[in-house]
Formats: sequence, structure tokens, C-alpha cells
Amino acid sequence: MATENALLTILVEKINNDTLVLPTLPAIALKVRRAADDPDINLNAMADVISQDPSLSARMIKISNSAYLGRTVKVTSAQQAVTRIGLRHIKNISTALAMEQLFVSKNEIVKQYMTRIWADTMEIVANSMAALQVHTKLTKNRALNLDSMMLAALVHNIGVLPILTEAERHADVFANPTFLDVAIDKMAGKIGASIMTVWGFEPEFVNVARNWKELSVISDDVSYLDLVRLGAALCGKFESHKEDIFNAAIEKGIVDNLSLLLSDEFDELRDSAKQIFQ
Repeated sequence: MATENALLTILVEKINNDTLVLPTLPAIALKVRRAADDPDINLNAMADVISQDPSLSARMIKISNSAYLGRTVKVTSAQQAVTRIGLRHIKNISTALAMEQLFVSKNEIVKQYMTRIWADTMEIVANSMAALQVHTKLTKNRALNLDSMMLAALVHNIGVLPILTEAERHADVFANPTFLDVAIDKMAGKIGASIMTVWGFEPEFVNVARNWKELSVISDDVSYLDLVRLGAALCGKFESHKEDIFNAAIEKGIVDNLSLLLSDEFDELRDSAKQIFQ
């Protein structure tokens, strides 16, 4: 217990003193986001930015040819991919595709956490995206978009990264599942909100990172927060509150019955979302 409290004390002090080292966006994601915010940017210039990173360029082409966009004519270049995806969505998609670069560690225990958390995140992303597509088809409500849903689900647990980084720095003391689990449970939401704020993300992403596990925080309208929770419940999180989350999804009109989340169509949508990151 003393060691658990020591890790929490260090984290709290660093947050209060503004000295906790927060992760930075991968450089290419930062470049794309800055370019996308430029009111004078055009498709050719954006394609040039993306082409600076061969890995991102290849993944953009892959997503352009995937069931995610529902197109049959194949594209073969970054220029064609950017044209198909469009400037409005390229910012979130490029950020999402670069996120995996953050989940790396040289410490074996921390690496195991990173690997497991990324795998869990992929499941939640896929479920959330599929749930949004089912909801949109059912209600014709297009207030939420798929690329923002992808990104919201990807960053929902981003607050674990500084905790794991701190544990890696003091591996002999803190790189222990007992200590890490407590710290993650108590601190990840607050830290995640700080990361989203520092990165300059919109309030809905800050809200997801801070409150996805706080079931008492409820939005009036269907939100990315609702869908991240639903996606998490569908892959085994919130076991003691799973029925509450499912009932809330029906009451709020995300779906009108749970069978829609157990259908072959849902499975296909979920599998298509997973393929984006494979």
C-alpha cells in the first residue's frame, strides 16, 4: 500500500506542479494537423505533407481502399487518397493512424501493459465505430462522424501513457502490476484530459478521456462518450455495469434493441474497422 501511495503521490505532485511529462503527438500527425488547420491548404499540399512519411502514406492509401469508405475503385497514391478522404476528415484519420507509435516501451512489464492496452483500445475502437454506423443507419442522425469516433475511441485511455512512463523511470519500484493498476484506475482520466487539452483537441475528446469510466457523467444527446462506453462494454469492460450501459444505449436511442449489436452486419462493420490498423 505504501508503494502504491508513493506512485500516486508522485503523479499528483507532478500534475499539480505542471512537471508531469506528457506524451507528444507523433511528428507527422502534428504536421498534418497543423496543415489541416491552415485555411489556405489544398489537396495537393496536404498530399505532399503526408508523402513525407512513407508509412502514413501507405496507410492512407489502404484506408482509402477499405470498406471504411465503401469505395470499389482502387487508389494508388497519397494524392488520390487525400482526394478521396477529403481535407475535413484527413486531420483526425492521420492522427488516429499515428497513435500506435506512442505505445512502446523497453521495460518488459511496461511493454506488456502497452501491448495489452493497445489491443483493448483496438477492440473498443472497432466496436464504437460499428455502433455509430448502426446508429446512423437506424436514425439518419449524422451529428457524429466516423473519423472523430475513431479518434475519440483511440485516445479514450491516453492517460495511461504518462503513468507507465513514470513507472518505467523507476522500474525497480513501480513497474509492478499491483501499483500500476491502482495508479491507472485513479489517475488516468485526469491525466488523459490534460493530454487532450495540451494537444489542442476539441472539448468532446477531452470529455471522453476524462470521463469514459465515470458513468455518473451523462450527456444530453448521443455523444462520442456514450459510444466509447458502449464499445468498451461490448468487449468485456464494465462487467458489473454492463447491463446499465446497454440499457442506457437503448433509452438514449443509440439502438432500439441489443440484437442490432449482435448481428452479422455489426460483426462485418467491426471487422472492417479493425482492418484499418492491421
